[in-house]
Amino acid sequence: METPITKKKNIFSAIQPTGTFTLGNYLGALKYWVRFQENEDYNAIFCIADEHALTVRQVPSELRNRTLEAYAMIMACGIDPEKSLFFIQNHVPAHAQAAWILNCYTQFGELSRMTQFKDKSAKHADNINAGLFTYPALMAADILLYQTDIVPVGDDQKQHVEIARNIAQRFNSVYGDVFNIPEPLIAKVGARIMSLQDPAKKMSKSDENINSYILLTDTNDQIIKKFKRAVTDSEASVKYRNGKTGVSNLMSILSVTTGKTFEQIETEFEGKGYGDFKTAVAEAVIAEIEPVRNEYERLIKDKAYLEQCYRKGAEKASKIANRTLGKMYKKVGFLPL
Repeated sequence: METPITKKKNIFSAIQPTGTFTLGNYLGALKYWVRFQENEDYNAIFCIADEHALTVRQVPSELRNRTLEAYAMIMACGIDPEKSLFFIQNHVPAHAQAAWILNCYTQFGELSRMTQFKDKSAKHADNINAGLFTYPALMAADILLYQTDIVPVGDDQKQHVEIARNIAQRFNSVYGDVFNIPEPLIAKVGARIMSLQDPAKKMSKSDENINSYILLTDTNDQIIKKFKRAVTDSEASVKYRNGKTGVSNLMSILSVTTGKTFEQIETEFEGKGYGDFKTAVAEAVIAEIEPVRNEYERLIKDKAYLEQCYRKGAEKASKIANRTLGKMYKKVGFLPL
């Protein structure tokens, strides 16, 4: 009896080039990108979303540098352009073209309910632009152009996949099965790494306190110092539970970097103080990201190689995206050129 052919699922994820990535970016997204790349059940598609970055005013030269640095860092994390489809968003014009069509199938009420629009409007009250309001249509285009089946996201990003599903279903209900309907995939552990100084907030490099986050470019000494200063509590017991947000966050980091369960971590540090625990977390993080930092420093010096890789990625991505865009153009009634 012949083995049935199983169709690979398309998995898509994107990240903005907003500066050096944090440990939270790595453990919550990039580490999982590599796993999907190596999983034979998936076609892995990854994108640097530089067009999305324009919703906030950018210094052009800095955006160009950050985009290249992000491309190099993601490769340093293990994304191989020969195994994954890896490209820069603005190099594939179909994203912006598809976004306009999808804008016309997105409801005002849906957009007004988006949490990110509310948050960014509050942070950038002097620049509440139309792109900030309609960015979910561009995000839907990012996902739907590649007939995506699965979108790995943190639990705080699930809303973006839900609106992409709504848009796709609305378009399909009018024109037939043009798009796959994507599903969100949320990691159970490590999907949302919190601030080391305020565990109620997500780890972010925009935090004014540099001790609140770990950058992938931090030195080993910097990493150790930041973890030693991490907020815990007065109990001096390593337990994962409500009310111990600082300790629970550190346990999540240790679990994701070592593969140990929370129960194993609790047993290992029973009767020990937070000093030993914080040191162990720092050492596990160093073991994880030191090779990444070294590879990044090598890659960022080879601009010609990076350009060769992102040009190839753009060509491959354009072929796929343009097929879907062509279907969209035909369905809505555009006269072909």
